[in-house]
Amino acid sequence: MTAPAPAPTPAPDLAPAGSVLLSGRDLVQTYQAHGGALFRRAPRVRALDGVSVEIPRGAGVAIVGESGSGKSTLLRLLLGLERPEAGTVAFDGREVVAKRSDRLLWLRSRTGIVFQDPYASLNPRRTIGQTVAEPLEAIGAPGDHAALVRAMLARLDLPEDTAERYPAEFSGGQRQRIALARALVHGPDLLVGDEPVSALDVLVRRRILELLAELRAELGLTLLTVTHDLGIVPDLAEHIIVMHRGVVIESGPVEQILGAPREPYTRALVAAIPRLPGRTP
Repeated sequence: MTAPAPAPTPAPDLAPAGSVLLSGRDLVQTYQAHGGALFRRAPRVRALDGVSVEIPRGAGVAIVGESGSGKSTLLRLLLGLERPEAGTVAFDGREVVAKRSDRLLWLRSRTGIVFQDPYASLNPRRTIGQTVAEPLEAIGAPGDHAALVRAMLARLDLPEDTAERYPAEFSGGQRQRIALARALVHGPDLLVGDEPVSALDVLVRRRILELLAELRAELGLTLLTVTHDLGIVPDLAEHIIVMHRGVVIESGPVEQILGAPREPYTRALVAAIPRLPGRTP
């Protein structure tokens, strides 16, 4: 799609003061482009251009856009994996500033993330029990780690001997449940799904989407989903933020944005959603 990028929208007003869990204000990030002419450095590419977002406590929010929209860069900044060139990030009122001394352990203890490819995100040489316990060990969580791991694996309907086995012994859907167990075992406030079902087949992804909704309600999670697939957004979010060429071009309730998108780019994304009989976006 080649729709021109409109001017950035102001920060979406999603929640009253005091109820915002995660926010980014006026975020700017640039990267060095590859290539360039002989004896001339390639120009820097602006991946984010003054982006502001708010993620309310307990909400489901989806950040959507195609490759190159800036959504992945925004996620890295929000999670403290990169420092912005300009702007600020805050989690529960505390500024997120990456420091080598603490590696943002306080933030890691309150967030969990599920990645696109469940197999690539699991170490094939470690047992599932060792892998799922990683967040507990990283933050120095108290208690019986093995017992916590077993309880979370059982909650996700995995076989009783899962902790002693290895990733290659499981199906794609089971591996994504294992990834979910690792993301939730330490009791985070925020669960992030980075293209959480795009690598799964249709039937498996439907069950994972249902499971995410169940876990969010059961555990009182805030759920942030980053995806190019608007088709999964109604299952995971009430609010949607649309990004294009490094800016937020449109945001609002899911029903409003998917039902009557304002921007041509958003309309093109909505038009690309696969339609299933008896279901509308």
